[in-house]
Amino acid sequence: MPLVTMYSTQVCPYCVMAEKYLQKKGVTNLEKILIDRDLAQRQLMMTRTGRRTVPQIFIGQTHVGGYDDLVALDRAGQLDPLLA
Repeated sequence: MPLVTMYSTQVCPYCVMAEKYLQKKGVTNLEKILIDRDLAQRQLMMTRTGRRTVPQIFIGQTHVGGYDDLVALDRAGQLDPLLA
């Protein structure tokens, strides 16, 4: 299973929901990057994604997007292959 990276903040409810969703899918190797603690990481996230909101989720090098994008990807049957 590839590394899953999630840009997050300490108080983001969608980040918590995304983490639980990924755990339910069997993800055990989740790297959380708290951008409210590290402004350089916030800038890196915005550069990598073109977005300012969290969560921003990567599976391996593939940018999935936020929580709604994650769920939509799963409903379309495309999440499991990325996690395999």
